[in-house]
Amino acid sequence: MGMFSLFDIAGSAMTAQSQRLSTIASNLANVDSSTAADGKPYRARQVVFQVQPLQDLRPPRRAAADAIGLPQPEGAAGVRVARVVESQAAFRHVYQPGHPQADASGMVTYPNVDPVEEMTNMIAASRAYQFNVEVMNTSRLLLQRTLEIGR
Repeated sequence: MGMFSLFDIAGSAMTAQSQRLSTIASNLANVDSSTAADGKPYRARQVVFQVQPLQDLRPPRRAAADAIGLPQPEGAAGVRVARVVESQAAFRHVYQPGHPQADASGMVTYPNVDPVEEMTNMIAASRAYQFNVEVMNTSRLLLQRTLEIGR
């Protein structure tokens, strides 16, 4: 795998983790909302990742590399968000008879968002993003030092 492939792989992971963080933020923002825009309770969303072959990451640069005969890295792959799915977990029901959204028995239906799970996911996604930033910074430093040796 070439050194420049590391930038493509880490960049794809950063993009995917960024979308994961946005999804988590949306879940946390709706943890106490009794209805979503469609009038039904909000459903927690989760990001599903998928392997992305390296040649799919940057087609223009890959085409230029093929044109001058650079080898294709074997087995190298990045990541992308395949889809965002809604959780099918049960909604929370809270007894609040004075709430405008309460049913006849005084129960209000709240989203199926677990704030502790979302915070844990946020920490994991943040660390994964940070790790990939470090990969890019270390790769850049190694490239700079390699160029300095050639002077």
